[in-house]
Amino acid sequence: MSTLENELLTALASNYEKNPFGYMTLPKQTVDCSEARFIVADMRNRGYIDEQMRGVVRLTARGYQICRTRLLISA
Repeated sequence: MSTLENELLTALASNYEKNPFGYMTLPKQTVDCSEARFIVADMRNRGYIDEQMRGVVRLTARGYQICRTRLLISA
């Protein structure tokens, strides 16, 4: 797992734990990064995140479970 992916998953998981239905806005530098866009698109296609509009995302319940597992494995 890349550093960027790990940071993104950590931020999404933290946001989910505060409010499972709340969207978070990704920083402009993340939205402008091609690697980040690829990661977000892959997670969206797998059903792990909902994307309200470009750069505004939240984890799904399924995504949160996968995210926690991946973060624990990488730790």
